[in-house]
Amino acid sequence: MTLSSMARSAIMFEKDLYALIRGMRNHKGNEKEYIQNSLKECRREVRSPDMDNKATALLKLVYLEMFGHDMSWASFNVLEVMSSQKYLQKRVGYLAAVQTFRPDTEVLMLAENLLKKDLNSPQLPTIGLPLVTIPHVVNPSMANSLLTDLLPRLTHSSPAIRKKTIVTLYRLALVYPETLRPAWPKIKERLLDENEDSSVTAAIINVVCELGWRRPHDFLPLAPRLFELLVQGSNNWMAIKIIKLFATLVPLEPRLIKKLLPPLTTLIKTTPAMSLLYECINGIIQGGILDGAEGTVEGDEIARLCVSKLRGMLVVEGDPNLKYVALLAFTKIVASHPQLVALHSDVVVECIDDPDISIRTRALELVSGMVDGSNLMPIVERLLRQLREATPASASDDPINDRGMHGGVVPSGDSDDEEAAESLRRREARSSEALPLPEDYRQSVIENILDMCSRDTYANISDFEWYIGILVDLVGHCPTVGAQASDSSSTKSTTNVAQSIGLELQNVAVRVKSVRPEAVAAAQSLIIVERRRDLFPASGNGAQAVLASVAWMVGEYPDLLPDPQAVLSSLLHTSSAQLPASILAIYIQAIPKVFARLTSNQERSWTASRKSQSDLLMARIIHFLEPLVQHPHLEVQERAVEYLELMRVTSEAIQAHAVEGEDDGFVDPPLLLTQAIPSLFMGQELNPVASGALSKVPLTDGLDLDTPINDNLQ
Repeated sequence: MTLSSMARSAIMFEKDLYALIRGMRNHKGNEKEYIQNSLKECRREVRSPDMDNKATALLKLVYLEMFGHDMSWASFNVLEVMSSQKYLQKRVGYLAAVQTFRPDTEVLMLAENLLKKDLNSPQLPTIGLPLVTIPHVVNPSMANSLLTDLLPRLTHSSPAIRKKTIVTLYRLALVYPETLRPAWPKIKERLLDENEDSSVTAAIINVVCELGWRRPHDFLPLAPRLFELLVQGSNNWMAIKIIKLFATLVPLEPRLIKKLLPPLTTLIKTTPAMSLLYECINGIIQGGILDGAEGTVEGDEIARLCVSKLRGMLVVEGDPNLKYVALLAFTKIVASHPQLVALHSDVVVECIDDPDISIRTRALELVSGMVDGSNLMPIVERLLRQLREATPASASDDPINDRGMHGGVVPSGDSDDEEAAESLRRREARSSEALPLPEDYRQSVIENILDMCSRDTYANISDFEWYIGILVDLVGHCPTVGAQASDSSSTKSTTNVAQSIGLELQNVAVRVKSVRPEAVAAAQSLIIVERRRDLFPASGNGAQAVLASVAWMVGEYPDLLPDPQAVLSSLLHTSSAQLPASILAIYIQAIPKVFARLTSNQERSWTASRKSQSDLLMARIIHFLEPLVQHPHLEVQERAVEYLELMRVTSEAIQAHAVEGEDDGFVDPPLLLTQAIPSLFMGQELNPVASGALSKVPLTDGLDLDTPINDNLQ
């Protein structure tokens, strides 16, 4: 019962409580002083010998306590009002106890006898007061003490008392589990009584459902009665609880599957209540009924029925809650029945552009699981279009995502009446403008695109040139690292998105030789500094991690580069030295490879012009590497030292090598340029290796891989 209804029911309280409320409203801007004065008045009134004044003061204190003002100091006064012989005063005392008492409140020891006395009262309203109070304040000691007074109330003549007692016993069982041993036989007796009041049965089902999730084995003997209530019951909410309970029992007793299929099928076909319909479908999925009946006529029928009903939930436009739970159920079904879900891909794909970001996320997860070779390209193009058209922002920036902003929408729910019509919201207004996309959603879209395309070793891709274009396009939509949460895990996750794009591009180049030139050209476009303005995100450094893979590609396949001169210039750009050490180390490794590509031509004579060009390139490389010799990262430092010395030796050889004169014939270029440096990077072609290939290599006799090389390093 609310405070306002209490105040209306007792004239003696009405004036003072409402005067307090009106006073707070009349003192806007100065509420603190007014409340402090009111608290002083309450402290004085609560000590009054007049029980009416004491109860009035408590009622005002309860109201102020809801604003955060402590009233634990009045615990003993609460106990005094609880002991009043007048019901209206007693009710105020119990309300204050619920509001302020805790299991460790000291005066609870004094309250036990009062609770026992009121539990045995001949008046129904008085019995109800301790029954609704005990669950809020009970502790193990009190639970053990009150059990003997609560158990007789299970056979009380009033259904309301029996119902409240059952719920109170559940709370006792949570606080002190031993109380369930003597209480359970009586609770079970109430459940098995076919003449029991439906409200009491519903309360028992709620308690059984809550306990059943903890110890489902103990409730298997109740399956026949639960099944009977499911078939014969008319209470939708009780049916939902029973279905949830059966979902935990079916894995323990698979024979229940055959028994449950007919009533669940009937409920799904006939119920107009969306809540019950969804719980039936969810129970079938969660309980393993769908998997257990797979391959049977009944199983195929229930699967088709569930999927068709879920489609209906998706097309009920204007109710985002139904869409969300339907997509959630679809996601669970797609693992076992992908063909059935694929038949409804049209409505699922439509949800990708839903105004609600949570629905988009669920639809994205579902689409990722149902993609195949026939629908991969349109789905990916649709997701890319979504990334292109939207501006990065948090979801809260767009008012259409705030469901409270939809004017004229009144919260409503399904009735327990079987005849109840579906409760639907008004059709939501759709924004004509592209929604701002949260950074985590952008990241999820990119991750799902990569997963869909690379699944089963690119089994769904028929056009790898298209895929290379998609990867390059995705680089420009990488989430900004600074826009994520400030913790390191978010930054690492964002970096991994760009890194994953780069690894995919690298993987395609290695695996698919026919499109290797296109992949290398794509890598060149990403590594050239001048192109980054067009291909990288407009702000932030979220795409920076892709540079590691593309630098590896231009170094591994320099012969396929359309413009190696531009690539080398970008590798040697002053900004490259500021890159993270892991990327910079790969840059340093790629520089001599691209340099060798430019200078290793043996068929061109060693002219003054060619010598000048080579000198200039080496001077730029040496200038770039010299500062990196002191780099704090060991791998960067090591590579810089090695290649710096190599370039210096080569430079000396060039200076000593004579160039072609006017009367000279063909002059061979220095062997360091044409043979020595290229030979460092020439060898067998890098080919993909199966993941299990290494495990098939036999271990060499005498090779010990377990003994530590140096115990002191551990």
